[in-house]
Amino acid sequence: MKFGYFTLTDNPPAYGADRRNSNQFLREVLRECQVAEELGYESAWVPEHHFGLFGCLPAPAVFLSHLAAQTSRIKLAPATVLLPCHHPLRVAEDFALLDLLSQGRTVFSAGRGYDKREYDALAIPFEESRDRFAEGLDLLRIAWTQEEFTYHGRFYDLPEPVTCLPRPVQHPHPPIYVACFSRPTVEMAADKGFHTLFAPFAAAMMFGSVGEAVQTYKGLAAEAGHSEARAKCSYFVNVVDSPAEALQTKARLLRYLKSVLPAFPADRDSAPPHIAYFADIVERLQSMQPEQVGERSIVTGDPEACIATLKKCEAAGIEEVILYFNFGHFSHQDTLRSMERFARDVMPHFS
Repeated sequence: MKFGYFTLTDNPPAYGADRRNSNQFLREVLRECQVAEELGYESAWVPEHHFGLFGCLPAPAVFLSHLAAQTSRIKLAPATVLLPCHHPLRVAEDFALLDLLSQGRTVFSAGRGYDKREYDALAIPFEESRDRFAEGLDLLRIAWTQEEFTYHGRFYDLPEPVTCLPRPVQHPHPPIYVACFSRPTVEMAADKGFHTLFAPFAAAMMFGSVGEAVQTYKGLAAEAGHSEARAKCSYFVNVVDSPAEALQTKARLLRYLKSVLPAFPADRDSAPPHIAYFADIVERLQSMQPEQVGERSIVTGDPEACIATLKKCEAAGIEEVILYFNFGHFSHQDTLRSMERFARDVMPHFS
């Protein structure tokens, strides 16, 4: 099992006076991605978030193209492209160009998101996200695999033949991962032959555990004739020396989680079906204490404890865990130290 660097560049208004300068923060994230390559991490994953409502990186393809010129080995990935808010052909062009400039290091992932405020500002109906997402993925893959094509869908119509250039370096195209926060999305990914990216807390709420989620997905994919189905997951992480430090890390995670509550639906009945269970999360977080945060949400503790938690992911069939170090207003220098500690004390225990 391999490990990647991951960030959502969390910098929400809820951080108040502690809120970072977004420009400086993005420069620090760039450096962290470069250090990730130096330390032997497999990949670097950066988000798409708009308008400073939560994260502060709105254009992952632009960021990753710059990172491609600063690195030579590390794989480059968005986590994730908010596909319903873009024309799929523009996304196909941008990430094919990234694949060319990086000499085949692109990993692609897309999701529907959960923050209705971003959809509203971009004038995209949030209630259409599921259908736009499915059609967008279909068109994206066609654009990468067919030299000349037409398309007739509900949202996108191409009556005259078009060709997307440049062509991806990887054949037939960069790996495509779907962020899976609901059972219908898992079923769609399995049916269409897309790989999956899980968050452990969501997998646990949907299926009981990450292992059950992966088993369900791979079983459905096999039934659909897709034997190469792969799964990754994300995890908050911090390797520490004492229970007190682990508790402090969990408190930092709770601060992060509570800061994102304005993006989540608070009423299950009015929420879109794919994130209706987020209303349950909101209710739980209101009263949760640090000691109640468990391994479904975070990997923390001494190296042995972190290894034990991650071995469960490996046994579940996860091919790579992408690690979120700098959550909850963790400083740049602390993040670099945490990345180095993980690479030294945990990473060597996995092949």
